[in-house]
Amino acid sequence: MKTFNVPVIYRSPLISAIKNQRKQQDRMKKDFSPTELDFGPIKILLARHFGFCYGVENAIEIAFKTVDENPGKRIFLLSEMIHNPHVNNDLLDRGVQFIMDTSGRQLVPWEQLQPDDIVIIPAFGTTLETEKQLASLGIEPLKYNTTCPFVERVWNKAEQIGQKNYTVIVHGKPKHEETRATFSHSQAGTPTVVVKDIKEAALLAEFITGERPPEEFYELFKGQYSTGFDAAKDLQRVGVVNQTTMLATETQAIADYIRQVMVNTFGLTEATTGERFADTRDTLCYATNDNQTAVTGMLQEPADLAIVVGGYNSSNTSHLVELCEEKLPTYFISSPEHMLSSTAINHWDFHHKKEINGDTFLPQKDQVTILLTSGASCPDALVEGVIRRLLSFYGLEHKADELATV
Repeated sequence: MKTFNVPVIYRSPLISAIKNQRKQQDRMKKDFSPTELDFGPIKILLARHFGFCYGVENAIEIAFKTVDENPGKRIFLLSEMIHNPHVNNDLLDRGVQFIMDTSGRQLVPWEQLQPDDIVIIPAFGTTLETEKQLASLGIEPLKYNTTCPFVERVWNKAEQIGQKNYTVIVHGKPKHEETRATFSHSQAGTPTVVVKDIKEAALLAEFITGERPPEEFYELFKGQYSTGFDAAKDLQRVGVVNQTTMLATETQAIADYIRQVMVNTFGLTEATTGERFADTRDTLCYATNDNQTAVTGMLQEPADLAIVVGGYNSSNTSHLVELCEEKLPTYFISSPEHMLSSTAINHWDFHHKKEINGDTFLPQKDQVTILLTSGASCPDALVEGVIRRLLSFYGLEHKADELATV
């Protein structure tokens, strides 16, 4: 796989040493058990896969190269390049400006842009409407494009099934940049509707079966369907694609559920299912799959708690938190500094979108076992920082240096 030129500040000698060792032991990535780091009073079980993915490294390389090669020019990002505050702040510090925030709210009016300005498309991609807007201003919209190839793969799949007259159901968060981009590209070729979870998929199914009258669709799915969507006829043939960072098990559950609804409603057999339900297979990216599977493998081990590191608005990271929360007390932090002491931690409650000031953290016992992972947009340097911070509570930070030189 291609390697990228990522700023050294995001790298970690310690984490690189660990990842390289695991890669040598398991080149085919069949072993999803964690790496055990036993420091005596504290044992850290590090997920088999975590951190920067292909798409993130690609985006970082393009963005920083663009800044380096265009001194004196105004450089803009459509919105956050990835969902990690450290990377985004580094770009802001280098003079890059965000045109929109992550919800699509305009920060820099379009009329302030000039033809010789540079506009970078973030890793999530963008809508066809935004591309058209940039072109109208004399800016080549895709000249500095960091869209993840795995996001583009979803767009291609949606286009393929749309050409066969299937309606596209997108499993994603309706307000997320990637879902907005996928929706835009998909609806250009075929009727499209977004469902955020299995509950909305079940609600949509009631329109497929006729349990609900078509008129109710437009209010229940307001803002989540394409222009001109006809609930009476556009749910006769469907296929499911997804936002690449969603929970893999939920996407599969939604696809399986909708498929079965089509089979039952239209009396299909295995041989005729394709007449009503498109075989889209999985459109989740490899890194999301690997990271989630690694967490599942990690959770097979006995532990006291889990720590997940990443941006608080990161979709793929929040799903790792969800998986950990099912079994253990879980702390979602964006940097080591949130661990104030062995007994106090400030961590993010993504369910209620607020920070929690915890006055209990590491249990008092002979050996504390911690599961540790990070999201696909989180620099390895932050994970190393978390390990060092944890070790410092036991006076063992020097152990990290020893490990990095093994």
